[in-house]
Amino acid sequence: MPPSSTDHHPPSVYGRVFRYFRPYLRPTLAGLGLTFVTTLISLLQPWPFKIIIDELLPGSAHYQAGAFTRTIAPWFGGPWEVRWNVLLLAGLLIAFHLVNGLLGLATAYLYIKVGLRALLQLRTDLFTTLNNLSLKFHDARRSADSSFRVAYDSQSLQTFYNKGFTNVFASGFMLVSTFAIMWSLDWVLTLLSLGVVPFVMWALKHYAGRIREESTAIQESESAVLQTVQEGMSSIRVVQAFGRERETVDDFFRQALASLRANLRLNFTNMWSSLMVSSLMAAGTAMLIYFGTLHVLDGTLTLGTLTVFVSYLAMLYTPIQNLTGVAWALEGAAAGAQRCFEILDAADDVKDAPAAVPLVAARGNIAFEDVSFHYTAERKILSAISLQIEAGESVAFVGGTGAGKSTLLSLVPRFYDPTEGRVLLEGLDLRSLTKRSVRDQISIVLQETVLFSTTVRENIAYGRPTATDAEIEEAARRAQAWDFIMAMPKGFDALVGERGSHLSGGQRQRIGIARAFLKDAPILLLDEPTSALDPSTEAGIMETLAGLMRGRTTLIITHRLATVHHLDKIVVLEHGKVVEVGRGPELVARGGAYAKLYRAGNFGAAEPVGR
Repeated sequence: MPPSSTDHHPPSVYGRVFRYFRPYLRPTLAGLGLTFVTTLISLLQPWPFKIIIDELLPGSAHYQAGAFTRTIAPWFGGPWEVRWNVLLLAGLLIAFHLVNGLLGLATAYLYIKVGLRALLQLRTDLFTTLNNLSLKFHDARRSADSSFRVAYDSQSLQTFYNKGFTNVFASGFMLVSTFAIMWSLDWVLTLLSLGVVPFVMWALKHYAGRIREESTAIQESESAVLQTVQEGMSSIRVVQAFGRERETVDDFFRQALASLRANLRLNFTNMWSSLMVSSLMAAGTAMLIYFGTLHVLDGTLTLGTLTVFVSYLAMLYTPIQNLTGVAWALEGAAAGAQRCFEILDAADDVKDAPAAVPLVAARGNIAFEDVSFHYTAERKILSAISLQIEAGESVAFVGGTGAGKSTLLSLVPRFYDPTEGRVLLEGLDLRSLTKRSVRDQISIVLQETVLFSTTVRENIAYGRPTATDAEIEEAARRAQAWDFIMAMPKGFDALVGERGSHLSGGQRQRIGIARAFLKDAPILLLDEPTSALDPSTEAGIMETLAGLMRGRTTLIITHRLATVHHLDKIVVLEHGKVVEVGRGPELVARGGAYAKLYRAGNFGAAEPVGR
């Protein structure tokens, strides 16, 4: 069920759209000036017809007297006078058309350029906001929906400018000018021509809300289609391995069918409303022709004037029809613009405080003071956790699935802020420090290293783009990645493929470790860095990680207890609470929660780290 108009189309949306065009006021005014000139030329176009009918055709008074030809073209003589004047007027029509076309081309280019510039700014704002919003925001929504808003909903800005603002001015000026000329020619016929306007306004109001809602439904269904495609393509190996191709295609078909139906509804509404408006215009034209013919027969109106009047009627109705189309286009664009502004208005629950200061350097002293965290009131993840971690300590967090380990680790780089309590770094509340400066002190190695579709060199240098080639290569050696990198055809300039698809799991992990070596931060976070690897690869990675951990405050999450059994400290979590803290052998001796995990685990796959 699409949201109501009051939910997704507040009055402020037009003002917010206008702010994106404010920097381009000068070129916009230039475009409006060109529009003014083209409108004036358009208003002149019917007059050559009037002159030909009333002055040059057989039966007119001036034709019989020959006065007109002597006035317009005295240099032509003989029987060719009328023909040359007709030729002159026809040439004038061509000139009007060419000048109008060239000015229209310049105006359109100017408007398109301004619209694209504003679109670039909106997309940049959206992408910047999405990059800065907390993980809680991203956890609660589909990534494809955010992508759709950046790539497609943002294009509504061009609709506002190119089909909205500029058309409103051009159509409005044409409407007023045409009305003034028609009134001067015959005010009675002018009033008759405007008789259909109230009905057009009713149609505009009647269909506006429906078009707005149906436009929103299309955008939501298209977003769902994009989500289905992204999930299907990113999971293609799983899809094919389980033979789920048909089901995946069926799911896509259902989403695409919903989009098709939404598009059909909107297009039918547009066509039906356009038919109603055009029918009203046809009725107004028929009335004008009928009563205009009576005026010609009565001798109160010349045939040429009636011809001009009919031409101006088309000019009068065209902007009215354009304005109704603009109104409906704006209703559709408003839905997309509002979806963009929903992103820009999203509250960042992990933002820098107004008085936040940068952390210049950290040794790695971390403290959790009575920390609790929950996504919602019903979904509590952590409860009253207090821990002290000294600089240089290696601490493992262990426990069952859903114990809160990853969430606790995510509080250190401020991916989330605690709902209650506080996290301290060097005795300072993280919320009193800028996020950027805190994250500069932290290196992270995840279970699945995220690589970008670029070179090995750029992936290693991702956390420190200013690093020299020598520093990048040294980091690769320390991560034991040198050999396989140099075995690749282009070495450090080899492309890793989408999400590192050209590399094995172990190779991707070593690139991630090289990235951490290069950043050389005092705090290291390891979240299941080897759980997806085979035992022999895991042993090599753990050996490399031992070198990376040396001299750094290290927080590690793992289910492989043998690899962390002899670390400085082990923290056991159950249901978001700390139930045990100590060294591995001590905790085994106590016979508590850790001892049960340790005895139940298969821990012979890798050598312990940090010894």
